Amino acid sequence: MPASGSRAAAIAARLSAVGLPARVEEHDRYTSVEAEIPEAPSADLWREALEVVAEADRFGLLATSLNGRTLWAVVRKAVPATGDVGGPSHQR
Repeated sequence: MPASGSRAAAIAARLSAVGLPARVEEHDRYTSVEAEIPEAPSADLWREALEVVAEADRFGLLATSLNGRTLWAVVRKAVPATGDVGGPSHQR
């Protein structure tokens, strides 16, 4: 598992441990973690959840009247260290 996947899995596990079951999804440039926030979370739950997602590269809260509240976190994948970062057309 890439480092971003390991970090995201650790964040998801910690969120689940505080009572927020999380889902992890792999993308091309990052790994995302999402967890639904209950209707009336306690101050302790918020504090613990924010401590967890602060370990990510980015995090936020998506709140809608239709779907409730989703806490999200993103862990960026590493940029390739090889000389072909620009793709085949940029190689010499």
